[in-house]
Amino acid sequence: MRIISGKLRGHKFNPPANSWPTRPTTDISKEGLFNILQNQIDFETCRMLDLFGGTGNHCFEFISRGCTDATYVDKHRPASSFVKQQAIKWKIKDALTIHVMDVKKFISRYEGPSFDYIFAGPPYPLPWLNSIPELIFGTDLLSESGLFVLEHNPKHNFKDDQHLIQLRTYGQTHFSFFG
Repeated sequence: MRIISGKLRGHKFNPPANSWPTRPTTDISKEGLFNILQNQIDFETCRMLDLFGGTGNHCFEFISRGCTDATYVDKHRPASSFVKQQAIKWKIKDALTIHVMDVKKFISRYEGPSFDYIFAGPPYPLPWLNSIPELIFGTDLLSESGLFVLEHNPKHNFKDDQHLIQLRTYGQTHFSFFG
């Protein structure tokens, strides 16, 4: 895995994820997503939230591009520990807040300021994946002008969701944009 752009551009990291319940976003789909985000987000002023954070790839990319307020949520302790160690190694730990907890619990309990950007990259077979947009928009997690992106596969369809802005596909990886 590698960082595409910013101050950490070209940095590679290899999480020991063979036995983790994660599915990292491919470099090709991540690059496509960030080409879109580049024109929609001011990374330096953005408060971002990464749900099902896994390897930390999304947070690292945001921080590399100037984000100083990234929040990572994942219940898998080995993944969270890896992300913390990597943030220390790259001297970016002050820009990253890590929550080792279930995403649903985080969403229901969060009481801080809203986020400008939320990314969720859940496991595709997650039984409640289709309810994630409803959970996000049923709270104050996302700022009024914020953007929520959900990564999923073709088995999930959000075309009838009132908050859906657009869908981008990269092979079997789909990104639904909500606002």
